[in-house]
Amino acid sequence: MYRFLLSRQWVILTLVALALIPVMIELGFWQLHRHEHRVARNGQVARSLDAPAVPVGRLTSPGHEVPGSDTWRTVTATGSYDTEHEVVVRQRTAADEQTIGYYLVTPLIMKDGRAVLVNRGWIPAGGDLTKFPKVPAAPRGQVTVTGRLMPDETAANSGIKDKQGLPPRQVMMINSRERAGVLPQPLLGGYVQLTKTSPKGPAGRPETVPAPDHSGIGPHMAYAIQWWLFAAGVPVGWVVLVRRERKDRLAAQRKPAQETASVPV
Repeated sequence: MYRFLLSRQWVILTLVALALIPVMIELGFWQLHRHEHRVARNGQVARSLDAPAVPVGRLTSPGHEVPGSDTWRTVTATGSYDTEHEVVVRQRTAADEQTIGYYLVTPLIMKDGRAVLVNRGWIPAGGDLTKFPKVPAAPRGQVTVTGRLMPDETAANSGIKDKQGLPPRQVMMINSRERAGVLPQPLLGGYVQLTKTSPKGPAGRPETVPAPDHSGIGPHMAYAIQWWLFAAGVPVGWVVLVRRERKDRLAAQRKPAQETASVPV
């Protein structure tokens, strides 16, 4: 009664089931790796945010690529803002992650003659996207900024497309290598995501970019277990279908015999 397993339909079904098992197992491990990556990232972010503040020059230099171990580290810098080379970064969301606007990036010229890009925060886009918007004034004179050290944004690490032909003083990404060709001073690699300024300066400051959420681990572990349960369910489902098919065939064979026996002689 199991000769039906050699039929074309059952051979195809069996091969599909055998192919699905390793695929589902691999998808489970993929989700497990994503979970492990998220846990490791949360730990790294927590360690960086908890580390004591250091001068920005200790962690980066002109042309330096900020490593993951230094990302989100609290740094300080003292100098004066260069509003002449200020730019806005297009298509950035406010803290509500819904309202589209700009990041306002202003170089800070430090005492040693070097500069560092400072993301002063988020501002609304306004009506005319073809012109440089009206932006909150930067504090005048010497200031001390505190913020989180961030690596340069690239199309590879941010997923943002670097559009060309933008209006003057508008960019798509915060990238010190690109801005270094505009500034006369040596520019430190990466940028500072501002959290505090002393003195605070004029009112109407940009909205501070919030700290990253490093508390949640996401659903990846649940997804991994789900894929592995699916993989375990494939052979169980195959056995159930085989037994059902066998039962149906036996019933179909018994039915003609029962009909013959019920015919009066």
